[in-house]
Order: sequence, then C-alpha cells, then structure tokens
Amino acid sequence: MSTCIDYFLRLLSRREYSAYELLKKGKEKNFDPSEISEAINQLQSKDYQSDSRLVTSMISSGAGKYGKSAIKRKCLEKGIAADLFEQIWSEQAETEEADDLEDLKGKVMRKYKIEDFGTIDPKTKGKLINYLSYRGFNPFEILKQWQTEE
Repeated sequence: MSTCIDYFLRLLSRREYSAYELLKKGKEKNFDPSEISEAINQLQSKDYQSDSRLVTSMISSGAGKYGKSAIKRKCLEKGIAADLFEQIWSEQAETEEADDLEDLKGKVMRKYKIEDFGTIDPKTKGKLINYLSYRGFNPFEILKQWQTEE
C-alpha cells in the first residue's frame, strides 16, 4: 500500500491531480484497484487531494483568458463531475466575472484598435468573433453587452 501512496504523493507534490487522473496513473503503474482507491481515500481524508480545489485553481488560472465552456471542457477532461464544476463556478463567478470582462474588453480594444463597438467593420467583427469563441466565450452575447454599455 505504501508504494501506491508514495507514488501519488510524489505526483501531488508537483501539481494538483483529480481523483480520476490518480486512478488512471495508478492503473498505468499496475497497482491493485483496491489499493488505488484506498490510497485516494486516504489522501482525500488528509486533504492532500481535492477535486474542488483543483476546479477552483483551474477557474482562477483561466479567468480572463478563457470562458466558462473552455474551462469546463478542461475540467471534464480531467474527470471532474459537471455538477461540481457548476457549483464552484457559480460561487466564484459572482465576484470575478465583471472585472474579467472589463479586462477582456480593454485587451480586445487594444488588439483590434476598436474605439466604438457600435461601428465595427465586418472584417474586424469576424476576427473578434473568432477570438472570443476560441477562448470559450459567447461572442454575440459579449458584443451585445459591450455595445449597450457605450
């Protein structure tokens, strides 16, 4: 048992892992499934591994760069439950969303040399829509919001 826990502790000392990722890593190393689940439970009881802490970290590191859908996709790839993501997102989004959108608006205005969102030429608007949607934002919703602000 100690070898499985030692392996997981070594992994967790470098970065956060979800329980699903640890399970996958343990299977790759051919540890016994009961040994893996016991080790994960022990690590979670000592708060060395926490899926909610991982989601919180991913949301804060992706804030301003990526939208909700992109961050959610990354969490789902790590085996995080969608309802856990939604719960933590709603707790954090209330406080940070307004600031992040203002930062994004400033970045977009500098990048595409936009002075007024009401008079964007079609070529720039297409680039802007691609830029926002690639980062997981709903471009039409954000553009409408920015246009009504001015």
